[in-house]
Amino acid sequence: MPEQLAHVGSLVRSARRHRGLTQAQLAEQLGTSQSAVHRIEQGAQNLSLDMLTRIGAALDSPIVTVGGPQHTHLRVQGGVQLSGRIDVNTSKNGAVALLCASLLNRGTTRLRNVARIVEVDRIVDVLRSVGVRATWSADGRDLEIVVPKDLDLDTIDVDAARRTRSIIMFFGPLLGQRDDFFLPYAGGCDLGSRTVEPHMIALRPFGLSVTASAGRYHARVTDPGSRDLSIVLTERGDTVTENALMAAAHRDGVTTIRNASPNYMVQDLCFYLELLGVRVEGIGTTTLRVHGRSVIDADVEYALSEDPVEAMSLLTAGIVTGSEITVGRVPLEFMEIELATLSEMGLRYTLSPEYTAHNGRTRLVDITVHPSELRAPLDKIHPMPFPGLNIDNLPFFAVIAAGATGSTLVHDWVYEGRAIHLTDLTRLGADVRLLDAHRLQVSGPTRWSGAEVSCPPALRPAVVILLAMLAAKGESVLRNVDIIARGYEQLQERLVELGARIETFRD
Repeated sequence: MPEQLAHVGSLVRSARRHRGLTQAQLAEQLGTSQSAVHRIEQGAQNLSLDMLTRIGAALDSPIVTVGGPQHTHLRVQGGVQLSGRIDVNTSKNGAVALLCASLLNRGTTRLRNVARIVEVDRIVDVLRSVGVRATWSADGRDLEIVVPKDLDLDTIDVDAARRTRSIIMFFGPLLGQRDDFFLPYAGGCDLGSRTVEPHMIALRPFGLSVTASAGRYHARVTDPGSRDLSIVLTERGDTVTENALMAAAHRDGVTTIRNASPNYMVQDLCFYLELLGVRVEGIGTTTLRVHGRSVIDADVEYALSEDPVEAMSLLTAGIVTGSEITVGRVPLEFMEIELATLSEMGLRYTLSPEYTAHNGRTRLVDITVHPSELRAPLDKIHPMPFPGLNIDNLPFFAVIAAGATGSTLVHDWVYEGRAIHLTDLTRLGADVRLLDAHRLQVSGPTRWSGAEVSCPPALRPAVVILLAMLAAKGESVLRNVDIIARGYEQLQERLVELGARIETFRD
């Protein structure tokens, strides 16, 4: 239900803005309050069919229809310069990790300023289905979580679990509480055959063994005892590190995790675990020493940090449209390689003085990008584990490189199925050649032109196509855009606030 309410809220907001109405003006037409309209648009208000019908009539846009499923599309009038300031929202990946980690705590967890995206709503649905009380605040921004003494895994929402790869991160917190349990197969984006074996390798020292059959994982756990453990991760993955961290947090003794990811969502998890009374040494490095606790019962409040991938998305919007915009609340530590690469390509930008995020730990800056003549970098662009260029930020360099003079090699060595989705940029006029499953040759500069494109079945490439449409003169249509809501909150509406001409429609 929260996922559907958030989707309806997005449709209402887009239709209201398209009609040029304020929330107060719509509220007057509906005979309700401005705060009620705000809650509706935030997905925090239950709606009757009568209210939905009245909203549709007021906006001259049917919000619900009877019959088959309605697909959501975007119509973009491109070639328009953007202007203004836009702030980065909190991290999707950080939120998902903390939702899973809340299973460790028998006290009350309050997460502040949580991203209202589909991926978060799916995990919340899964938590509620096993007995967790998860309550959104009135403004839909904060989430209070209370975990029961005994989780009912037999009632797990299988549909929601299978539509998110994040369910794999339930293994870490559960193995310290159960010796035998089942979880549905992990799903998520179409990125190729990402194996779960690194997770199994990381968790075997904690006594976990897993067999897969009939669409689910069967986990068995033997007690590893209270002795100190030392684990070497075979893959410096973010979610692998998080799974090991959560397993280590819930056991007596010290666990040393080597080749750990120090990335932003891992640091968020470490900060939260510290509030629970779990001491973590080495935060921000590749070696973590976790002083676990078999009993965790604390009432805590944590404000999530900002999302560097959203920051890169918003900066890219300014870069490809040749605009001067300011992206506020950028987590600088997790963007430094990206900025250095952009500087090498000729991007002109200015930074504000540093300030601290609401969590008291993360360093933030405001970044203003200026219209620039870009050139291809001398070396290939490729991701690396933090502090290298973020794997989720790599796709944005494909559309940026398309606007640069020269030829750029983009090497996506992590995912064998993602690079091909970026070849959809050719529909908009780009010269993008797929060399193999991992490498793209991008030549520019591109004379972008409008086109109709079906949304790729992977989150970041989908957003890359949308950003290219902002640069393309004329009208473009991006069809079946629901996947964007998995990782972004109201992205098209926020781009409209910068001057983009984007209209949501359905058929």
